[in-house]
Amino acid sequence: MRAPMPTAAALFILTGCVATPELRPSPGAQVLQGDANAAKASTDGIVLVADGTVWKGTPKNLERSFTPVFIQVENRGDRPVRIEYGAFSLVSPVSRFRYSALSPVSLGDSLHSLQKGTGGSGGAAGFSSGWGLGRYRRFGVGSYMGPFFPDPYYYGYQCQEPLPTQDMLQKALPEGTLEPGGQMAGFLYFQGVGYREGQVVLQAQFVDAESGEPLGTLDIPFQVRKG
Repeated sequence: MRAPMPTAAALFILTGCVATPELRPSPGAQVLQGDANAAKASTDGIVLVADGTVWKGTPKNLERSFTPVFIQVENRGDRPVRIEYGAFSLVSPVSRFRYSALSPVSLGDSLHSLQKGTGGSGGAAGFSSGWGLGRYRRFGVGSYMGPFFPDPYYYGYQCQEPLPTQDMLQKALPEGTLEPGGQMAGFLYFQGVGYREGQVVLQAQFVDAESGEPLGTLDIPFQVRKG
C-alpha cells in the first residue's frame, strides 16, 4: 500500500521553518536616512514614522499570526492630537480590504475568532504602556469592531503561547492625547496580512483631541516581504 503524502501541517513540523512576513517600505515611500526599513510621512506639523521589521519581543514568531508595526508620532503643531487604535489601518490597494489596528488586550479573542472562522466584534478595556516624550495624556479603553476571517496559513504558524504576552502589552502604542511638542511611540498590532496581501498602505487619520476636527490623513506604502 502506498504511504500517504504528508500534510502541510506535517511538513511544517518536520521542517520547523517557515518564511516570516515583514513589511518593507515600497519604492515610492519616503524612507529614513540611514534606515531603509523605516518610512515617514507628515502633514500640518504631525510626523509619522513606521517600521514593520523591528519586533524582537515575546513571542518571537508573532509575525506568523499578526502584523506588528512600530509607530512613532511627533506633534510639531500647536493643537493636541488624539491617538487611538481606530485611527490606524492597513489598506490593500488590490483587495481594497481595510485591516484595522487591534486593541492589544483583545488579541487573544481575535485569535480565538480566527480559529473558529466566525464573524465577531468586541470591545476591551485595559492598559498599554509604550513610551512618550513631552505632554501626553493617556487613557486605557480600546475597542475593535470588524469581521474576522479564517487564515488558511494560520493553523500551522500560530504562536505557541497565550496572547497577548506581557511584552506585547508593554511595547504597545498607548491611546490618548499627544500635546504640542510631544512625541510617543509603540507597536500597533494588525490582523496578519503577510499571507494574504502583497502590498498594503499604512493609513493614519489624525484629529484634534479637543474639537474632533480632522487634522489630516497620512499614508505610508509597504511591500510584504517573506524573509
